[in-house]
Amino acid sequence: MDSATLVTQLNAGTIAPEGVVLVTLLLVLLGDLIAGRSSMRWTPYLALGGLLVSLVALVVQWDNGDPVSFFGGFTGDALSVIFRGIIVLSAAITILISVRYVEQSGTSLGEFLTILLAATLGAMFLSGATELVTIFVSLETLSISSYLLTGYMKRDPRSNEAALKYLLIGAASSAIFLYGVSLLYGLSGGETQLGAIAAQLQATNQSLALTISLVFVIAGVAFKISAVPFHQWTPDVYEGSPTPIVAFLSVGSKAAGFALAIRILVTAFPALVEEWHFVFTALAILSMILGNVVALAQTSMKRLLAYSSIGQAGFIMIGFLAGTEAGYASMIFYLFVYLFMNLGGFACVILFSLRTGTDQISEYAGLYQKDPLVTLCLSLSLLSLGGIPPLAGFFGKLYLFWAGWQAGLYGLVLLGLITSVISIYYYIRVVKMMVVKEPQEMSTAIENYPTISWTLPGLKPLRAGLVLSVVATALVGILSNPLFTIASQAVLKTPMLSSVLVQVAAQPDPLSPVSYQQDNRGESIAL
Repeated sequence: MDSATLVTQLNAGTIAPEGVVLVTLLLVLLGDLIAGRSSMRWTPYLALGGLLVSLVALVVQWDNGDPVSFFGGFTGDALSVIFRGIIVLSAAITILISVRYVEQSGTSLGEFLTILLAATLGAMFLSGATELVTIFVSLETLSISSYLLTGYMKRDPRSNEAALKYLLIGAASSAIFLYGVSLLYGLSGGETQLGAIAAQLQATNQSLALTISLVFVIAGVAFKISAVPFHQWTPDVYEGSPTPIVAFLSVGSKAAGFALAIRILVTAFPALVEEWHFVFTALAILSMILGNVVALAQTSMKRLLAYSSIGQAGFIMIGFLAGTEAGYASMIFYLFVYLFMNLGGFACVILFSLRTGTDQISEYAGLYQKDPLVTLCLSLSLLSLGGIPPLAGFFGKLYLFWAGWQAGLYGLVLLGLITSVISIYYYIRVVKMMVVKEPQEMSTAIENYPTISWTLPGLKPLRAGLVLSVVATALVGILSNPLFTIASQAVLKTPMLSSVLVQVAAQPDPLSPVSYQQDNRGESIAL
């Protein structure tokens, strides 16, 4: 192979966004090593700048005509671009809301940023990986960085306990996932690329072994998205981990998990569509019920948001199970709005804990009397998570449920509506606690609430991240139509999904007098 052919096959420009994040990681690490603690004044802004440049590089790659790179091991198609964009945005906002938290804990900010950027890098590669080795290395880069971040507060016993639990359960999950993909490798005759695996499996009849592989792969994916019954780590890790890390895990790790689910299940298991649909239907039902019902009994805000995250994963799975253009697009759109409303809520929890030293829900009683800004921002974030119009979460759930209804998932949609009503109750309970309580019913923490000051180091970035998240939560609903259109374009521009959608649309619908099929330009034509 000559050098020109090698360069063409590598197509290294596809990972330019990841290259920017890697260079930023090295610069932050060197800056911390050379300048020491004085680097805390500028390394967060260096990390933010690198992530914004990476985001610009992703935008430039939106219409990439040649997305396949590294001999088919990575693809920069529209689906991976939009998932990588969500991950980069979640990392950027996490940095904004974590500076003050890390500084007040007395630990090194440079090391924290380095590990966070490494986790971001792993999640980005995982979103576009199309080869088994690349997938596993990316998954482990994300997982190991997450374990380190979970136990970053070394002097906090709760952080150590959370990291140990996360490590043990995560290692078991990785082993199970690795066993599943190793079965895929063996059944396909030694292929590692997902497309080649699917082609080889179609020519052989290995239904039992392939089903076993599917079960193990789904178990590994379900762990990353916190789906019941693979959710056991979530409440304990959320409660014990540093709050900014919980914020990143709830969005960045979940987005990477769903990107992996779409990529590996749609590509490598086309012969077992009914089987993995059945399994994910069960996961969605269990996640929506357990996540939202158990959240009713929580007394800690972080545990409440943990069970809320489990329930949200159930809602997102409705779009995944729909398997239509609207289903995948609604899934992408909801993850985008979930990014802002969830990180906005965690930013408020961080600010409240910095000022009071607690995250107990009862201690929020009467917060409106002392801190109207945090009260307003947390109320908007929680109401959006509950799906109250006209906030972004309402439109996100509307698109998900409508896509599920169109796909015939009537039971899941009705269950989603019922559990959404349940979630509104525990979200509004917190809002009522903050707003309705009389002055004489203030909690002890609110009575001793410190004077509000934004001059302390790290509070201005926290305020910027909080305002950005809440403004986006309030305004994305107004812009839902163009954003949903972008999500639909991402689905249609992804060859892996567009080919599946054509096959689904080509099947006549007995309930409708007219069937539709996608033409090669992504437009609907009557058959």
